[in-house]
Amino acid sequence: MSIAPVPPHDQHADEPHRGGIAQRLNWLRAGVLGANDGIVSVAAIVVGVAGATMASAPILTAGIAGLVGGAVSMALGEYVSVSSQSDSEKALIEKERRELEDMPEQELAELAGLYEARGLSAETAKQVAVELTAHDVLAAHLSAELNIDANDVVSPWHAAFASALAFTLGGILPLLAILLPPEGWRVPVTFVVVLAALALTGSIAASIGGSSRLRAMSRVVIGGAIALVATFAIGALLGTAGVV
Repeated sequence: MSIAPVPPHDQHADEPHRGGIAQRLNWLRAGVLGANDGIVSVAAIVVGVAGATMASAPILTAGIAGLVGGAVSMALGEYVSVSSQSDSEKALIEKERRELEDMPEQELAELAGLYEARGLSAETAKQVAVELTAHDVLAAHLSAELNIDANDVVSPWHAAFASALAFTLGGILPLLAILLPPEGWRVPVTFVVVLAALALTGSIAASIGGSSRLRAMSRVVIGGAIALVATFAIGALLGTAGVV
Protein backbone atom coordinates (compact mmCIF):
# COMPACT_ATOMS: atom_id res chain seq x y z
CA MET A 1 0.00 0.00 0.00
CA SER A 2 1.47 3.30 -1.05
CA ILE A 3 1.51 6.33 1.24
CA ALA A 4 0.87 9.71 -0.28
CA PRO A 5 3.78 12.11 0.32
CA VAL A 6 3.17 14.95 2.73
CA PRO A 7 3.63 18.39 1.16
CA PRO A 8 6.75 20.12 2.56
CA HIS A 9 4.79 23.00 4.07
CA ASP A 10 2.65 20.58 6.09
CA GLN A 11 5.49 18.60 7.65
CA HIS A 12 5.85 19.36 11.36
CA ALA A 13 4.36 22.82 11.10
CA ASP A 14 4.98 23.37 14.80
CA GLU A 15 8.73 22.78 14.52
CA PRO A 16 11.14 25.63 13.65
CA HIS A 17 12.74 24.36 10.43
CA ARG A 18 12.99 27.75 8.74
CA GLY A 19 15.94 30.12 8.89
CA GLY A 20 16.36 32.98 11.34
CA ILE A 21 15.32 30.88 14.34
CA ALA A 22 18.38 31.70 16.44
CA GLN A 23 17.89 35.42 16.12
CA ARG A 24 14.15 35.27 16.83
CA LEU A 25 14.58 33.03 19.86
CA ASN A 26 17.45 35.20 21.08
CA TRP A 27 15.28 38.31 20.76
CA LEU A 28 12.38 36.66 22.58
CA ARG A 29 14.59 35.28 25.31
CA ALA A 30 16.20 38.66 25.94
CA GLY A 31 12.79 40.33 25.91
CA VAL A 32 11.17 37.97 28.41
CA LEU A 33 14.16 38.01 30.75
CA GLY A 34 14.42 41.78 30.47
CA ALA A 35 10.75 42.24 31.38
CA ASN A 36 11.07 39.87 34.31
CA ASP A 37 14.16 41.67 35.61
CA GLY A 38 12.51 45.05 35.13
CA ILE A 39 9.47 44.01 37.12
CA VAL A 40 11.44 42.52 40.02
CA SER A 41 14.23 45.11 40.17
CA VAL A 42 12.07 48.22 40.09
CA ALA A 43 9.40 46.66 42.31
CA ALA A 44 12.00 45.76 44.92
CA ILE A 45 13.38 49.31 44.88
CA VAL A 46 10.05 51.13 45.19
CA VAL A 47 8.65 48.69 47.75
CA GLY A 48 11.82 49.06 49.79
CA VAL A 49 11.48 52.85 49.75
CA ALA A 50 7.77 52.54 50.54
CA GLY A 51 8.68 50.52 53.61
CA ALA A 52 10.45 53.59 54.95
CA THR A 53 8.18 56.33 53.61
CA MET A 54 5.00 56.60 51.53
CA ALA A 55 5.96 60.02 50.16
CA SER A 56 5.64 60.03 46.37
CA ALA A 57 8.80 62.05 45.63
CA PRO A 58 11.40 59.60 47.01
CA ILE A 59 9.53 56.61 45.60
CA LEU A 60 9.38 58.21 42.15
CA THR A 61 13.04 59.27 42.26
CA ALA A 62 14.27 55.85 43.31
CA GLY A 63 12.00 54.10 40.82
CA ILE A 64 13.12 56.17 37.84
CA ALA A 65 16.78 55.81 38.81
CA GLY A 66 16.38 52.04 39.05
CA LEU A 67 14.46 51.93 35.78
CA VAL A 68 17.02 53.88 33.75
CA GLY A 69 20.06 52.29 35.35
CA GLY A 70 18.65 48.81 35.02
CA ALA A 71 17.70 49.23 31.36
CA VAL A 72 21.18 50.47 30.44
CA SER A 73 22.82 47.69 32.43
CA MET A 74 20.64 45.01 30.85
CA ALA A 75 21.29 46.30 27.33
CA LEU A 76 25.04 46.50 27.89
CA GLY A 77 25.26 43.07 29.46
CA GLU A 78 23.20 41.48 26.69
CA TYR A 79 25.22 43.24 23.98
CA VAL A 80 28.56 42.09 25.41
CA SER A 81 27.36 38.52 25.92
CA VAL A 82 25.80 38.09 22.49
CA SER A 83 28.70 39.92 20.79
CA SER A 84 31.09 37.29 22.13
CA GLN A 85 28.88 34.53 20.76
CA SER A 86 28.48 36.29 17.42
CA ASP A 87 32.23 36.95 17.06
CA SER A 88 32.97 33.30 17.81
CA GLU A 89 30.48 32.08 15.21
CA LYS A 90 31.80 34.48 12.56
CA ALA A 91 35.37 33.38 13.23
CA LEU A 92 34.39 29.72 12.81
CA ILE A 93 32.56 30.50 9.56
CA GLU A 94 35.58 32.35 8.15
CA LYS A 95 37.91 29.51 9.17
CA GLU A 96 35.69 26.97 7.42
CA ARG A 97 35.53 29.17 4.32
CA ARG A 98 39.34 29.28 4.11
CA GLU A 99 39.65 25.53 4.58
CA LEU A 100 37.19 24.91 1.75
CA GLU A 101 39.23 27.15 -0.54
CA ASP A 102 42.60 25.65 0.41
CA MET A 103 41.76 21.94 0.64
CA PRO A 104 38.39 21.12 -0.94
CA GLU A 105 39.11 17.39 -1.41
CA GLN A 106 40.04 16.88 2.22
CA GLU A 107 36.96 18.78 3.33
CA LEU A 108 34.74 16.66 1.10
CA ALA A 109 36.22 13.50 2.59
CA GLU A 110 35.70 14.93 6.08
CA LEU A 111 32.05 15.69 5.32
CA ALA A 112 31.48 12.19 3.97
CA GLY A 113 33.15 10.78 7.10
CA LEU A 114 30.81 12.74 9.33
CA TYR A 115 27.73 11.30 7.64
CA GLU A 116 29.23 7.82 7.69
CA ALA A 117 29.81 8.20 11.44
CA ARG A 118 26.11 8.99 11.80
CA GLY A 119 25.13 5.62 10.39
CA LEU A 120 25.16 5.96 6.61
CA SER A 121 27.06 3.51 4.45
CA ALA A 122 30.34 4.77 2.98
CA GLU A 123 28.84 4.96 -0.50
CA THR A 124 25.68 6.77 0.63
CA ALA A 125 27.65 9.15 2.86
CA LYS A 126 29.90 10.11 -0.04
CA GLN A 127 26.92 10.64 -2.33
CA VAL A 128 25.20 12.85 0.27
CA ALA A 129 28.40 14.86 0.77
CA VAL A 130 28.82 15.37 -2.97
CA GLU A 131 25.22 16.48 -3.50
CA LEU A 132 25.22 18.85 -0.51
CA THR A 133 28.55 20.30 -1.62
CA ALA A 134 27.18 20.93 -5.11
CA HIS A 135 24.18 22.71 -3.61
CA ASP A 136 25.97 24.94 -1.06
CA VAL A 137 29.39 23.82 0.03
CA LEU A 138 29.82 26.26 2.92
CA ALA A 139 26.35 25.66 4.34
CA ALA A 140 26.84 21.89 4.12
CA HIS A 141 30.06 21.97 6.13
CA LEU A 142 28.88 24.52 8.67
CA SER A 143 25.77 22.48 9.38
CA ALA A 144 27.46 19.09 9.64
CA GLU A 145 30.68 20.14 11.38
CA LEU A 146 29.69 23.11 13.53
CA ASN A 147 25.86 23.15 13.61
CA ILE A 148 25.95 26.77 12.42
CA ASP A 149 23.85 28.57 9.81
CA ALA A 150 25.76 31.48 8.24
CA ASN A 151 22.48 33.36 7.73
CA ASP A 152 21.36 32.79 11.32
CA VAL A 153 24.16 34.35 13.38
CA VAL A 154 22.68 36.06 16.43
CA SER A 155 22.61 39.86 16.49
CA PRO A 156 23.91 41.60 19.65
CA TRP A 157 22.04 44.80 18.74
CA HIS A 158 18.72 42.97 18.52
CA ALA A 159 19.29 41.31 21.87
CA ALA A 160 20.42 44.55 23.54
CA PHE A 161 17.46 46.55 22.24
CA ALA A 162 14.95 43.86 23.19
CA SER A 163 16.42 43.56 26.66
CA ALA A 164 16.44 47.33 27.34
CA LEU A 165 12.93 47.84 25.96
CA ALA A 166 11.52 44.88 27.88
CA PHE A 167 13.20 45.97 31.11
CA THR A 168 11.72 49.45 30.71
CA LEU A 169 8.23 48.15 30.00
CA GLY A 170 8.45 45.71 32.89
CA GLY A 171 9.82 48.34 35.27
CA ILE A 172 7.11 50.88 34.49
CA LEU A 173 4.46 48.48 35.79
CA PRO A 174 5.48 48.43 39.49
CA LEU A 175 6.28 52.14 39.36
CA LEU A 176 2.73 52.94 38.29
CA ALA A 177 1.28 50.34 40.66
CA ILE A 178 2.83 52.00 43.69
CA LEU A 179 2.25 55.64 42.71
CA LEU A 180 -1.34 55.58 41.44
CA PRO A 181 -3.27 54.04 44.39
CA PRO A 182 -3.93 55.88 47.67
CA GLU A 183 -1.06 55.64 50.18
CA GLY A 184 -2.70 52.94 52.28
CA TRP A 185 -3.13 50.67 49.27
CA ARG A 186 0.20 51.23 47.56
CA VAL A 187 2.15 48.26 48.86
CA PRO A 188 -0.67 45.65 48.67
CA VAL A 189 -1.59 46.73 45.12
CA THR A 190 2.05 46.60 44.06
CA PHE A 191 2.44 43.10 45.47
CA VAL A 192 -0.62 41.83 43.59
CA VAL A 193 0.27 43.53 40.30
CA VAL A 194 3.91 42.44 40.40
CA LEU A 195 3.20 38.81 41.23
CA ALA A 196 0.52 38.61 38.52
CA ALA A 197 2.95 40.10 36.00
CA LEU A 198 5.67 37.65 37.02
CA ALA A 199 3.26 34.76 36.56
CA LEU A 200 2.61 36.02 33.03
CA THR A 201 6.31 36.33 32.13
CA GLY A 202 6.95 32.89 33.59
CA SER A 203 4.19 31.45 31.44
CA ILE A 204 5.55 33.13 28.32
CA ALA A 205 9.09 31.92 29.04
CA ALA A 206 7.79 28.37 29.47
CA SER A 207 5.93 28.58 26.16
CA ILE A 208 9.08 29.72 24.35
CA GLY A 209 11.20 26.99 25.89
CA GLY A 210 8.55 24.29 25.74
CA SER A 211 8.78 23.57 29.48
CA SER A 212 6.21 23.28 32.26
CA ARG A 213 4.26 26.50 32.71
CA LEU A 214 3.36 25.78 36.31
CA ARG A 215 6.96 25.15 37.28
CA ALA A 216 8.22 28.26 35.49
CA MET A 217 5.48 30.45 36.95
CA SER A 218 6.08 29.11 40.46
CA ARG A 219 9.79 29.88 40.29
CA VAL A 220 9.43 33.52 39.28
CA VAL A 221 6.44 34.23 41.52
CA ILE A 222 8.10 32.76 44.62
CA GLY A 223 11.37 34.52 43.84
CA GLY A 224 9.60 37.83 43.26
CA ALA A 225 7.61 37.49 46.48
CA ILE A 226 10.79 36.87 48.46
CA ALA A 227 12.43 39.95 46.92
CA LEU A 228 9.43 42.17 47.71
CA VAL A 229 9.07 40.94 51.29
CA ALA A 230 12.80 41.30 51.95
CA THR A 231 13.14 44.84 50.58
CA PHE A 232 9.95 46.04 52.25
CA ALA A 233 11.12 44.63 55.57
CA ILE A 234 14.51 46.33 55.22
CA GLY A 235 12.86 49.63 54.29
CA ALA A 236 10.46 49.40 57.20
CA LEU A 237 13.31 48.58 59.60
CA LEU A 238 15.38 51.53 58.42
CA GLY A 239 12.37 53.81 58.60
CA THR A 240 11.50 52.68 62.12
CA ALA A 241 15.11 53.11 63.24
CA GLY A 242 15.11 56.64 61.90
CA VAL A 243 17.97 55.98 59.48
CA VAL A 244 15.94 57.42 56.59
